[in-house]
Amino acid sequence: MMAVRTTLTANQLPDSLKNLRTAIEQAVPHGRTHQGRKGDVGAWKSSDIPQFVVKEWDKLKKEYEYICSRQPMAKAQNNMNHLGTLGTGNHFIEACLDEEDRVWFMLHSGSRGPGNRIGTVYVELAKNDMMKLDKQAKVDKDLAYLKEGTKNFEDYVFAVTWAQKFARVNRDIMMSSVLKAAHSCSSIPQFEVDPFSKAVNCHHNYVNLEMHFGKEVFLTRKGAVSARDGELGIIPGSMGARSYIVRGKGNPDSFHSCSHGAGRTMSRTKARKMFSIEDHVRATEGVECRKDAGVIDETPMAYKDIDDVMAAQSDLLDVVHRLKQVLCVKG
Repeated sequence: MMAVRTTLTANQLPDSLKNLRTAIEQAVPHGRTHQGRKGDVGAWKSSDIPQFVVKEWDKLKKEYEYICSRQPMAKAQNNMNHLGTLGTGNHFIEACLDEEDRVWFMLHSGSRGPGNRIGTVYVELAKNDMMKLDKQAKVDKDLAYLKEGTKNFEDYVFAVTWAQKFARVNRDIMMSSVLKAAHSCSSIPQFEVDPFSKAVNCHHNYVNLEMHFGKEVFLTRKGAVSARDGELGIIPGSMGARSYIVRGKGNPDSFHSCSHGAGRTMSRTKARKMFSIEDHVRATEGVECRKDAGVIDETPMAYKDIDDVMAAQSDLLDVVHRLKQVLCVKG
């Protein structure tokens, strides 16, 4: 997740944000077609990758090549092509208004193809390693692990650390592209990122080496973000709902963590069966976004109430800003 506050205010925005959404959609590849293979709309075309993306990839390339030399199957079909791209599912780019009608831009994406491939390969390696420890074991894929001190463990720690670096750079590039797209819209006055606000950039679904209860441990935050004392974080709602900028309280019992958002209440398949386009249009009234069958599985009704989620973790964080979406780009 990444969010920045701008010097724009609500009364400076045009009545229709369609042109802004179009500009963002043209600036940031998003979605997925052709099973992610050649011609995928969610990746840069190999012949048309912007130079600023190539420049950032060059900083990541050497470590990635080392990862692939250790595990050749970890090499993703799209790697540089996915840097600075959004993806699909619950990934999004939004324009929001806070409680003082100031305009924020927010986005959610991760390590894309390379991260997915790294995860897939090392889950299989973990299952294989467990079978070697006990050939009679019935391995639960959700409980397989890599033993500390082994080659696969060390390689995975290096690879997942790199993937998290990729994710951070990916968000930085996208936010730069979003701001440029907004500047290109003639209906929006010139603006800056608010010099008095701090950009918020936080991981979720990640692993980190930390100290807890006097021990150094690898902590995995799944569906969670770091909420150390004074640390800023982002907790997004669903399309059309509120999102929150928060400050952590550093609660040790939660391993200095809090929930990262409103989880799903049903599967994507069930949501597509249960809700109609008309339901989705009503639920996203006032938000410039896709209102077609392709995003029914992301409709607000498929998610928990974000206010209930926030109330349940008041001992973990303080709310700094409440954001209401006025534009949402989905893949």
